Amino acid sequence: MTPDHGQEDWARAAFARSREAYPSSPAPVNRILTTARARRKRRRAAAVVAAVASAACVVGIGLSVAFLRPQPDAVAPAHLPAPPASSPYTPAPRTVTVRVGDGTTDGKRWSVALEFHPTPPKGYTPPPHGSIGTSLLCQRMYIGGVRIDHQGGPWSDCQPVNGTNDPGPAGEMGLWGLHDKGADGTRLMVANPEPDVAYGLITLADGHQVKATTVTVPGTGYRAWAAPIPDGQTITAVDQYDEHHHRLSHDTNWH
Repeated sequence: MTPDHGQEDWARAAFARSREAYPSSPAPVNRILTTARARRKRRRAAAVVAAVASAACVVGIGLSVAFLRPQPDAVAPAHLPAPPASSPYTPAPRTVTVRVGDGTTDGKRWSVALEFHPTPPKGYTPPPHGSIGTSLLCQRMYIGGVRIDHQGGPWSDCQPVNGTNDPGPAGEMGLWGLHDKGADGTRLMVANPEPDVAYGLITLADGHQVKATTVTVPGTGYRAWAAPIPDGQTITAVDQYDEHHHRLSHDTNWH
């Protein structure tokens, strides 16, 4: 087939006229850039929102854990409250012995001790006309290795008491020796003072003074002080003082 060059020339001329009649507009570069920037800003904003939401979630979890934990003043359910502190007069579980005083006088060793038994020991027989008591308080006194009043048996220097704080023995005072009921020879002055007595002060006829500090049986209200009286000495006064050195009593009836 023979090409029709005239028709081809006519088509080219028509296309040229059409292009001149409808000029193409320039590419919208600015609009494209603006749109891209807007999309980028939206992506950044979405990322920030996601990060904030994630942080808020973590904080929320932390707060919920904090609220679930026991507060400082609250008691954790898994722990029982501590038992109350023991009373200073809680009954002792076994025999308690405390040394009240000891030393040497007239060349003889002397000592005084208090011995508390929560329950009367086996073999103890209460006095026929005395109080039975629930416990036993013994005042063990020795001069030269011999226990005072040992002739009366192993419990002759003991008295029945009720529990750890019987007020009965408080206020007692005695002069003890190995013979003549403590009237001569080496003797021991032993007092079971009131709770506020811190020490006793014995004044002898020659002006010499003997100080004795109060000692308490641990876990009880029983206390005593003890001092030696040399052979041949007489007592002119027995004074008792509190811890501030205020005199609480003055007794001149001991000779």
